[in-house]
Amino acid sequence: MNLSIIIPLLNEEESLEELFSRINSVCKTANLSYEIWFIDDGSTDLSWSIIENLKVQFPQIHGIKFSRNYGKSQALHAAFEKAIGDVIITMDADLQDFPEEIPELYEMVKLGNYDIVSGWKKKRFDNVMTKNIPSKLFNAAARKLSGVELHDFNCGLKAYKKQVVKSIDVYGDMHRYIPVLAANAGFRRITEKEVQHQARPYGTSKFGTERFVRGFLDLITLWFVSRFGGRPMHFFGAVGTLMFIVGFLSAFWLGISKLIDVSHGIYGHLLTNNAWFFIALTMMVLGTLLFIAGFLGEMIIRTNRDHKNYHVEEVI
Repeated sequence: MNLSIIIPLLNEEESLEELFSRINSVCKTANLSYEIWFIDDGSTDLSWSIIENLKVQFPQIHGIKFSRNYGKSQALHAAFEKAIGDVIITMDADLQDFPEEIPELYEMVKLGNYDIVSGWKKKRFDNVMTKNIPSKLFNAAARKLSGVELHDFNCGLKAYKKQVVKSIDVYGDMHRYIPVLAANAGFRRITEKEVQHQARPYGTSKFGTERFVRGFLDLITLWFVSRFGGRPMHFFGAVGTLMFIVGFLSAFWLGISKLIDVSHGIYGHLLTNNAWFFIALTMMVLGTLLFIAGFLGEMIIRTNRDHKNYHVEEVI
């Protein structure tokens, strides 16, 4: 199998048949064997019925139906587990991505030996204020914090070696950071390809401007996890130990000062009247708690964490 094409969707009944027709035409022309995985992420329209009808006519079509809307990351996770193609291509179902890009993406992975080829929507046909400008700021921050030099992290059109998607765990809202997850797993041959983009011909966008807020928070999480996720004691233990030592030394200094005063016959200076007493006590308590957090983190990562937090209602 040359290709596995993965398409998450939510209420895209108007575009599915046209999208499949174009994919089928492109793959036949390029002589590529393929399968398509449609992941219905809780649609309330006729999307699943259309997928079922297409499946009857075309056996290369497969579908996964979620019981409700879980998000794009969970949809990709479910399909990555089942994909068998040498090259995995992800794309959106709204026809803003061009299926005609598929053969070149495939060749870049197979012949260019890239681990990931990410689409770059250099010329966008979205609202400037609500999507284009926030997207530029978001991508700049993502490049700076992740060290992965891509212009468009959020482009849904990407191509992967099969080994990449089988080696990473996509969870939460981390779908936009798959290249970063892959780089952290050792897949460093990552490039991008300028792809065509068009205005959505049907329906409305399922993502609002709040996705950028969630995106920045996820980026901070990813940065922290990539640096300290394997050894949380290196962060929590180090910070906790430092705070405890500073607090202990401050308390020790206050105790010595009190003994010196008593040795000189000076009484009545209560330690509790000194603000440093409470600062030292707080730092010792917080330092101890952070150290315990690091220890518990070390214990937790030694257990198998299951990110499969979605319910599949039907698979065809």
